[in-house]
Amino acid sequence: MPRKRSAGLPSRKQILDFIATSDQPAGKREIARAFGISGQDKIDLKRLLNDMADEGLIDHSRGRAFHKAGGVPKVTVLRVAEADDGGNVWAVPEQWHAETPAPKIRLVERGRRSALGIGDRVLARTEEKGQGFVAHPMKKLARSAELSLGVVRQEGERFWLSPVDKRERRELFISDLKDAEPGDLVLCEVTGRPPRVSTRVDAVLGDPFAPRSFSLIAIHKHGLRHEFAQEAIDEAHRVSQQPLGEREDLTHLPIVAIDPEDARDHDDAIWAEADGEGGWNAIVAIADVSFYVRPGSELDREARARGNSVYFPDRVVPMLPEELSADICSLKQGEDRAAMACHLKISKEGELQSWRFSRAKVRIAANIAYEDAQAAMDAAAEERIEVSSPTCEMPPIEGRVPQELVEGALKPLWACWRALFAARQKRDPLELDLPERRVVLDEKGRITSIAPRDRLEAHRLVEDFMIAANVAAARALEAKKTPVMYRVHEPPSREKLVGLKDYLSTFDVEFSLGQVIKPGTFNRIIERVGESEGREEIMEQLLRTQMQARYAPERLGHFGLALATYAHFTSPIRRYADLLVHRALVKAYKLGDGGLPAGDEERFEQIGEQISMLERRAMEAERETIDRYVAAYLSDQVGQLVECRITGVQPFGFFATVEDLGGDGLVLAKDLGTEYFRYDEAAKQLVGDETGETYRLGQRLTLRLAEANPVSGSLRFELPEGSYGGASAPTRRDRMRTGGRRGRPPNIRHQGRGRR
Repeated sequence: MPRKRSAGLPSRKQILDFIATSDQPAGKREIARAFGISGQDKIDLKRLLNDMADEGLIDHSRGRAFHKAGGVPKVTVLRVAEADDGGNVWAVPEQWHAETPAPKIRLVERGRRSALGIGDRVLARTEEKGQGFVAHPMKKLARSAELSLGVVRQEGERFWLSPVDKRERRELFISDLKDAEPGDLVLCEVTGRPPRVSTRVDAVLGDPFAPRSFSLIAIHKHGLRHEFAQEAIDEAHRVSQQPLGEREDLTHLPIVAIDPEDARDHDDAIWAEADGEGGWNAIVAIADVSFYVRPGSELDREARARGNSVYFPDRVVPMLPEELSADICSLKQGEDRAAMACHLKISKEGELQSWRFSRAKVRIAANIAYEDAQAAMDAAAEERIEVSSPTCEMPPIEGRVPQELVEGALKPLWACWRALFAARQKRDPLELDLPERRVVLDEKGRITSIAPRDRLEAHRLVEDFMIAANVAAARALEAKKTPVMYRVHEPPSREKLVGLKDYLSTFDVEFSLGQVIKPGTFNRIIERVGESEGREEIMEQLLRTQMQARYAPERLGHFGLALATYAHFTSPIRRYADLLVHRALVKAYKLGDGGLPAGDEERFEQIGEQISMLERRAMEAERETIDRYVAAYLSDQVGQLVECRITGVQPFGFFATVEDLGGDGLVLAKDLGTEYFRYDEAAKQLVGDETGETYRLGQRLTLRLAEANPVSGSLRFELPEGSYGGASAPTRRDRMRTGGRRGRPPNIRHQGRGRR
């Protein structure tokens, strides 16, 4: 808690205003002098500044001067990050401890073109201009190490670093190999200036094809915090020992947690019963993480810096130390656990009538896999059919769920869910049924299968209970006029809708831009398409039309779910946004310790931007890792024909994915034959000028797998012989004679509005 300050001290706002307007670095001495502070008050000032730093209001910078958190010190060390064609040079702070992404700062060098290269370090004076910062270099400093991740490749007597990022096609010379060998995954220090850039091996990470290396690549590439400081681990152990305290006792209820079979943590559990009036009483019990992770603690700082847990096929990079995330906070069968209980009153039509929140003690009756819950309910449905015939005896229900839980827990949950589902259908949220890939590994981490996850009723049931609890949390906080970290999903922009209209016209599907756009508008498009060949690609295009969801303190609604107000409440073990909602509920409803501290709501916008960015980073890391597993799975099929579907068309070629497996690969336009191909942006297709040969989004075709690189996750396809642009495949001499050689621009004529 912030300490009580002396009457003679300035307020937090006065200190922030002084730091922002000072024309020199503002340290403790400068602040004391500006406000006439002396004697004992200097000690109180030091405490106040430390409090402000702990609260995230200010940061320390060079020379122990202060600056506003999220801002840039007035004098600091910058590292040159990029330079554009106009001669502008951009840099980033070398040390950045704020929780928002480091800003790009334009370097202003007077009188001459920049002599600074990528990676150079400068001591600079900074100033805020408009919406950003500019910097005036004072002194050039010695260069520091820039690390790059890649695989060692040998060519004759020389060694090269092949980058793991499939977007980076440049290999760098390795001047110092140290103990690395060809084929090793390494971190290298980048040295020199273009065009003479080389690398030195800094660390050898091992075999890039080892089962656990694919996620390790993503961890290093994206800078994920995968290890906890000992202070956080010690604190996790300490808080896990504390008693649960005074709580509403719900241990007598058969509350069950239904999760994926391979779930590493269990945030949520559910229970329902009929209320005798046609409606339902339900409880959504959520791990009470706010009881253990207090504002301003080491655990809190670590969780906010991570933003969320990151899930890979072989491991999880958790938001909280394992003693909390996988044990004491995880709702495990037969264990007494601290929970935040959302008590719901649901009408027979599935509408939320009322809600309340309590800190509770729960004892989970069972952790049930989705598949097992579904199998038990399917067996119960078959049982009812059999019983309807008087000549049949009642068969036993087979499966892993005990009969008493089927009767006492699952059947009431399913009955309540049918009401929730009816309300969902009436609301008409966006329904895009696109498959999710699941990588299955054996005990040694080797791939046994990659297949789409089944979408079961059990998945929908849990999802609808969680949505109900999330809506209740947002409404409860609004009723108390308490700040909310909303989950925001805004309607598509007009630019995206115009692009969708052009795309749908190629399928003879009309789309009016003058109509009121609702989620159901897109559902009607899917219904009109039916089970036609273009159904899947149209759904993918509808997905691309949507805005990206984010976290923010503004009540802007959730377009995809067709909800006016929505917040994330149900996964505080793995999402920091949910933890903030829990703290707000604790404070608003006076539920005990661990509530939202005063002043935190003023930082919700900044925190929302930060955790949204971290969420996008996690999604990219997870997606890239799946791509690496897919490439590894396909690596023994190089040279074979595979059934593919075109998933993206660009002026330079098209991307295709292997049917029922995933993993995007590129077919370059210059390899489609000798004729010119026009790029039709509206139709998302390439069309040959001479033959009319067309490659369009969603088209299914047979391709030859030319390359599968597990390290970068990239695939490369070729047209089978005899189908090169509708003619026989040209020889290398033919391609060179017609200009189709390395370095020649793609044989494309672009038609449309240009790239967006």
